[in-house]
Amino acid sequence: MIKVLVVDDSALVRKTITDTLAHDPEIEVVGVANDPLIAMDKVTRLQPDVMTLDMEMPRMDGLTYLRQLQKERSPIAVVVVSSLTQQGSQIALNALDAGACEVLAKPDGSMSVGALAGKLAFHIKAAYAAKRRFRENRPLVATPSAPVAKAARPLAGSAGGDRRLIVIGASTGGVEALGSLLPKLPAGLPPILVVQHIPAFFSRAVADRLNDMCSYEVREAINDEQVLPGVCLVAPGNYHMMVMAGAGGQRIRLTQSPPVHFCRPAVDVLFRSAADLAGRHTLGVLLTGMGSDGAQGMQAIRRAGGVNLAEHEDSCVIYGMPRAAVQLGVVDQSVTLDRMPQTILDQLGSLPP
Repeated sequence: MIKVLVVDDSALVRKTITDTLAHDPEIEVVGVANDPLIAMDKVTRLQPDVMTLDMEMPRMDGLTYLRQLQKERSPIAVVVVSSLTQQGSQIALNALDAGACEVLAKPDGSMSVGALAGKLAFHIKAAYAAKRRFRENRPLVATPSAPVAKAARPLAGSAGGDRRLIVIGASTGGVEALGSLLPKLPAGLPPILVVQHIPAFFSRAVADRLNDMCSYEVREAINDEQVLPGVCLVAPGNYHMMVMAGAGGQRIRLTQSPPVHFCRPAVDVLFRSAADLAGRHTLGVLLTGMGSDGAQGMQAIRRAGGVNLAEHEDSCVIYGMPRAAVQLGVVDQSVTLDRMPQTILDQLGSLPP
């Protein structure tokens, strides 16, 4: 049983989260607190496994409390549940840097318990699994600062003459993994499309931060825009992203069709569309994450003649999504995160343009 403490100054949100998690037999809400000072006492008494934490609260804000927990080397996994405005999204990014496992949008009065139940429980379990890895003394492989990977020859052609496409999927731990991987890829590659399980309004902040870190353009995708070499597009939160044939070549299609694996965007949706459009010119990359999203999409890429890479268990925050793809027999190579940039370039060079 996963013990959860809910910390939020809104009585409505505390009740919504508590009622939501009551639907899952593997989760027990052992307590609630309306600010971090009350939470400190309840953490000592109740020993929760996971804490849902608001960022804006009286007496002490959530980010300050999270940083305090990290200094204390607390074994509690923290899921940030925040109002993801533009300012709130930046705070949420800072919370991930400070050790939070997940970021979710705060529920409002229009969100039903049924709509929230599966998604919230999924992320609570993912956070618990991620933190348990450290409690079991299974350290991640270090990803040291490394130079930008180099290709033996130029890897991108003209917008109309090179059909190669790089598609990347990630979930829990993925924001940090992308921050390690993407800056080590050189400019001038074929288009890169990224699906990270992420809430609405948070994806733009993540894309903006990645753009500041990379030598090429990274931004949130726009519906019906052309997919271009040298540009990395990140799926907006709450929208599935597909790549389709259209005027001028490959184009983005964003939809709000039903969630897949409790997620929207979903990796499978992007990967299947890439397999249909680019076929043997597709390079699929699956990073850390809980669940199985991306495995069936990689199966479609494999059947179309493309190449698939998965992050190795030794560097995954959660070896769920990559494991599912490996077990399905559709991964060509599994490598740790520090080796992924060079492996992408090596495999990309083997794809027909």
